[in-house]
Amino acid sequence: MSKFFFSGCTSAKLDDKNRFVLPQSLRFGLVENGELEFSIALGLGGCLAIYRQSDIQKIVEKFQSKQHIGKFQKFFTLFFSTLHQTTCDKIGRVILPPVLKNAVGIKGDIVIAGVLNKIEIWPAEKYNEQLQNLMKGKDPEMNLAKLCEEAFALLEDETQGEEDEQ
Repeated sequence: MSKFFFSGCTSAKLDDKNRFVLPQSLRFGLVENGELEFSIALGLGGCLAIYRQSDIQKIVEKFQSKQHIGKFQKFFTLFFSTLHQTTCDKIGRVILPPVLKNAVGIKGDIVIAGVLNKIEIWPAEKYNEQLQNLMKGKDPEMNLAKLCEEAFALLEDETQGEEDEQ
């Protein structure tokens, strides 16, 4: 399971009970020890993030040693007070807690995106706007060519480090 990563995206709608269907291919990656349990948390950049329980445990362990550092208190309060442990029903529906829905401004339409070790849930308008801005080069902080170059350079740095070790 360590080689598995989340990828791809799909659109969905929240129903009148704040539920959405999590695609089966993404649900598969959340199963650990035969159980489909996961946590929904605030994510970066205005989205929500779904994490495997084992990843949440790693986060908790690392944060516990830093819990008394003053500059992180507000973050820890917001992160852990909105962290929601949940599962899907028989047909793959997930209930989105109102506090999380409101925090990122989800109105009804969402984009569910697989991103390496997590699944992001975006308000559809925000996701589409950011994608268009990135593709058209409208956001000076998010130049697609420069980001691709820097991201793939990370792979070269890793490869170089492996070669140096041999």
